[in-house]
Amino acid sequence: MGEKEIDKQSAHLRKERAMKAKAIATVVAVLAAAGMAQADTDTFGSGTNSFNIDFVPISKATNPSTGYGIVANDYRMGKFEITNDQWDKFKAAYGTVTGNAGVPGYPNIGYSLSSAYTGANIPTNNVSWLEAAQFVNWLNTSAGHTAAYKFTGTIHTSDYTFSAWASSDSGYNANNPFRNSNAFYYLPTENEFVKAAYWNGRALQTYSNASASDLVSGSPDPAKWNYLSSGRNTPWVVGSGSQELNGTYDMMGNVFEWIEDPYAGWLRKLRGGCWLNDSSTLAASDWHYNRPDSEDYALGFRVASQLPEPATLSLLALGGLAILRRKKGAEQ
Repeated sequence: MGEKEIDKQSAHLRKERAMKAKAIATVVAVLAAAGMAQADTDTFGSGTNSFNIDFVPISKATNPSTGYGIVANDYRMGKFEITNDQWDKFKAAYGTVTGNAGVPGYPNIGYSLSSAYTGANIPTNNVSWLEAAQFVNWLNTSAGHTAAYKFTGTIHTSDYTFSAWASSDSGYNANNPFRNSNAFYYLPTENEFVKAAYWNGRALQTYSNASASDLVSGSPDPAKWNYLSSGRNTPWVVGSGSQELNGTYDMMGNVFEWIEDPYAGWLRKLRGGCWLNDSSTLAASDWHYNRPDSEDYALGFRVASQLPEPATLSLLALGGLAILRRKKGAEQ
């Protein structure tokens, strides 16, 4: 074989490899973009009870060295607070006790009130921690995942109540016995909430402002933050204000949000402040607590979740490689 022929074949192989690499990169890039779009919007329910929840990814790459906000794993935080529309569709799918506007369970005081502030995209309110936990459980079980929180007894009866997971339960985590480690969706812990709201990759900010010009002080712009000093007197439609540091909305203001963490045993924590409070309740250092069966027009919640597995993208990328290999074989 002559030297020119060898050079010609080498050039052909280099061109073929370059085309193959480019094709693979294109397949992976397109699939990754499509996969991320799907991963950040999850759909629940069916028919007229179908609804979406949008999430933003929070990376484990950096963390505070001490204090709040240390989370060793990647996760997703709900982009918005859960709305009345999402809550009502959950109730319709989940089922309620006749004559009871809330979710079934005990104690009854924790399941009895409808939202004081109405409107499809207003954050749902008058929701107890126990109700929020059942919403999260339904997200899991309706999608084929393990329930996050343990309720015992018979649903739709007065003996249906909450308890911690036991060491004999599958998914028990001694560091957090209230959340099943196999659950995909859950209420955020205090650290998960703080990191999503206030961590800028280098430090915890006092407020969750995405921009230095969006300061919560003096005379704030009422179009950006919904709290007492902004001059509003009701919760607003989720996402109405400024986008926050890590892509969320209303982790400061609008309604208080239930946190998974217990306080003094039975009580549960609240974060983020609400439209009734001054700027001090919006700060990273501020938190409150209430009974888990308490329903109040200033109380709502948002959902966090694990990151979806990248298996689908991997399989599709491998499929692209197989197509390229078949094409090469046909040309030989």
